Amino acid sequence: MTMPLVDDQVIEEKLVTLKDVSWEQFKGIEAHLHEKQNVRLSYLSGILEIMAPIGEKHEKVKSTLGLLLEVYMREKNIRFYKRGGFTLEEPGYAAGTPDDSYSIGTEKEIPDIVIEVIVTSGTINRTELFKPKRIPEIWFWKSNQIKIFSFTEAGEYVEVNRSRFFPDLDPALLLHYIAMPDQYDAVIAFGKIIREQINK
Repeated sequence: MTMPLVDDQVIEEKLVTLKDVSWEQFKGIEAHLHEKQNVRLSYLSGILEIMAPIGEKHEKVKSTLGLLLEVYMREKNIRFYKRGGFTLEEPGYAAGTPDDSYSIGTEKEIPDIVIEVIVTSGTINRTELFKPKRIPEIWFWKSNQIKIFSFTEAGEYVEVNRSRFFPDLDPALLLHYIAMPDQYDAVIAFGKIIREQINK
């Protein structure tokens, strides 16, 4: 499922990891950095990661993947609600902000899918970060691969080949269009392919 690099840009994202941080200390740091939109905080059981800045490559992949998914859902007449990136929090234990999120079928307090674009890896296990909220699916884009993790009845995440919400969608197809240099052309071409598949 590996595809060519999106581009050859070198975007330096800096990641600072702090250990033995109490929940109260985390909330204080979060309040202090509240207005800095280009900083992302993740907290899990005493570990705090501070990511800054969010680079251009990260934003391009995130926005392109979101646009492609939305085209797919519209063409397939799948009702969806874009939730965006908002903090999912389990007080005292975990807090994380996905890059994007969607509710499928109906609007829900907890999204069905969260999307994480990882350019610079940290130490926090991102599936553990969202486990308290029992998010049905977590999608990761990392190193030009898409990995999908599905929440099971046993309360764990397992990697799957296809989304339970989009069983006909091959993640490799998404990677092909994410890798295209022109986002507009990629979205138009992807929509055409999906329409052709529907009309076969």
